[in-house]
Amino acid sequence: MAGRRGARSGRGWDAIPPRAGAGMASDDAAAEPRRSSGRRGRPGGEEPPSGEGPPSGGEPQRDQDGRIRGRSEPPRSEAEVAREICLRQLAVRPRTRAELAKALLRKEISEEVIAEVLDRYDEVGIIDDAAFARAWVSSRHHGRGLARRALANELRQRGVDPEVAGEALEAVDDEAEAEAARALVDRKLRTASGTPDAIFRRLVGMLARKGYPAGVAIRAVKDALAARDAEAAEFAEALDADALADEAGGPES
Repeated sequence: MAGRRGARSGRGWDAIPPRAGAGMASDDAAAEPRRSSGRRGRPGGEEPPSGEGPPSGGEPQRDQDGRIRGRSEPPRSEAEVAREICLRQLAVRPRTRAELAKALLRKEISEEVIAEVLDRYDEVGIIDDAAFARAWVSSRHHGRGLARRALANELRQRGVDPEVAGEALEAVDDEAEAEAARALVDRKLRTASGTPDAIFRRLVGMLARKGYPAGVAIRAVKDALAARDAEAAEFAEALDADALADEAGGPES
């Protein structure tokens, strides 16, 4: 019996299994996979690099130039950047060579690249100062009623060569300028109020601001007033257009 009791108290079939202790993992713990405390698919809970990939369920994040954030792109040449700037400018309205050059200088494009890009645009007709000047004169004369002097000033501000501008301004001759002045006055007279003298001065000033010479402006307003009513006609009859033009600085002032 003692032998049998000894056998039962040993390490045989009925021995009490040892407890899981320090340095000994239980079978369940060994079998259970290690859980990550981070995001699924990223070991150790690493955060994704800033800007990597689109946010969950959304569109890719883009910068102000439309490029996807975090996506590396090959560096662009200075000429490519210059062409992109020019095309953005031209998408708004036609530009002269001088206007494009000024825009490129503001973006710190070198003068060599500016000349290279704009020369190429000249060759293929993307920029054409002569065509620009003709279109500008036609639009601003018929649309805004501007006279040659005002048109010449606007073309000069946009860097158009004086000779090129002069050729474009030939489309507005003396007759066209006088007709445009009279049309402006007739339109303003429909809603004008006040004494004939006040109306006369106001309309002559309006034409002067649009670039009309004093002689053209005074005659246009005098003729329009003469056809308005008896009071205005009497006032106009007393006006000496030539003398007033000379006083203002000459017929072409």
